[in-house]
Amino acid sequence: MELKLEIKNAVCGYGNKTILNDISFEMGTGDILCILGPNGVGKTTLFKTILGFLRLKGGSILLDGQDIDKWSRKDFAKSIGYVPQAHTPPFPYKVREVVVMGRTAHLGMFSSPSQKDYEFAEEIIDSLGISYLKDNIYTEISGGERQLVLIARALAQDPKILIMDEPTSNLDYGNQVRVLKHINKLAKRDIGIIMTSHFPDHAFMSSTKVLAINRGNDFTIGTPDEVVTSELLQKIYNIRVQIDTVVDEISKDDLKVCVPIIKE
Repeated sequence: MELKLEIKNAVCGYGNKTILNDISFEMGTGDILCILGPNGVGKTTLFKTILGFLRLKGGSILLDGQDIDKWSRKDFAKSIGYVPQAHTPPFPYKVREVVVMGRTAHLGMFSSPSQKDYEFAEEIIDSLGISYLKDNIYTEISGGERQLVLIARALAQDPKILIMDEPTSNLDYGNQVRVLKHINKLAKRDIGIIMTSHFPDHAFMSSTKVLAINRGNDFTIGTPDEVVTSELLQKIYNIRVQIDTVVDEISKDDLKVCVPIIKE
């Protein structure tokens, strides 16, 4: 089932403080939207507003053509999943238990996870290559391993759109690439992804659309080639960046990379 998320002239913020004003974009299943921008411009605020953690101050957010306020929390949770930057549960659960918590939206009020729920969670764990962790205590594994478990928990929710707040944070280089590859696979399975990243290269590696947000409520949306340019990166990060193209020796595909200019 296709699902479309529309942000229309949204105004986001805390209390009387507006962080983002009149921002609009749309995405759906199969899309990967990568959000770039320096710290403090409102990326996490936008996520919290979409998820209903913060009240929208203006404009509208539509899911499948209907205002998100009209969705029940349970139906909303079946449609949109969330991977936070970090999470520490109050009790020392095993990794398997943390992942199966993602099935909560599919359970009755007083129901416990079934054998099928555990099997579904195990499949997700296997697909991310973290089967070796499933009997470990979540609070005793590394930060990078916790990030992979949080992604597994969100996927166990079986959403149509997945919001990921810096999904590669705390991950080593190899696991960053593995997560990006998995994100590309999810999009091919008609799951829509919205993710933030501090690495512009990730936009070229894993996105169909890019939303670049700068201070002063300055934002640009388009394809990676349209948005991720040397000029824009210098503008939002205040550093010189060169965009180069390299050739994959195996596939012979052209790959774009961002090279920061360190020496002046």
